[in-house]
Amino acid sequence: MEFFLDTANIEEIKRINRLGLVNGVTTNPTIIAKENRDFEEVIKEICSIVEGPVSAEVIGVTTNEMVKEARVIADWAPNIVVKIPMTEAGLETVNILSKEGIKTNVTLIFSVAQGLMAAKAGATYISPFVGRVDDIGEDGIELIQNLKQVLRNYQYTAKIITASVRTIGHLEKAAVAGADIATIPGTLLPKLWKHPLTDNGIQQFLEDWKRVPKRFETLL
Repeated sequence: MEFFLDTANIEEIKRINRLGLVNGVTTNPTIIAKENRDFEEVIKEICSIVEGPVSAEVIGVTTNEMVKEARVIADWAPNIVVKIPMTEAGLETVNILSKEGIKTNVTLIFSVAQGLMAAKAGATYISPFVGRVDDIGEDGIELIQNLKQVLRNYQYTAKIITASVRTIGHLEKAAVAGADIATIPGTLLPKLWKHPLTDNGIQQFLEDWKRVPKRFETLL
């Protein structure tokens, strides 16, 4: 499974990238707004840090608006993926862009039917929102499982990005379900490598080390 960081915070991206955990980055207008910086400037800086795909979202609502924006955004860096909303106009946009070789990430997917439509239109990535699906009383992980099966049934090449990941459980279950990617908020990622038993074990080792003969302290 690949990890995409769901943030536009440059320092956060640099810190996590140093761990070798960042395969890509996803952004949206809300995430960009938090940084209070120029959209193009931020996206270009992220693309210079991360080698993998960087999703940047259009804000147009018509096909003509989205296609024009997408073409401009795609020219900013070779690893740009243009994020397109799941609408009729969005599907038409994806179809046009796919024929031009522009990679797309169809966002705000909440059903198997929507995911299937995005794949058929030519999306590079499809982003089902597991947390928000859970919020309406349905099963977000089941959506991932079903989407994976449908794409496999018909040999679509679109990759599933598990979005709206809020808990460790979401990530683990998405991985078991076979999702290609999870896009993870920077605030959640550190919780994935932490565990109280790990912390306790380290503390115990340090206490035990104090009893080791002094001549071994040169190893530290």
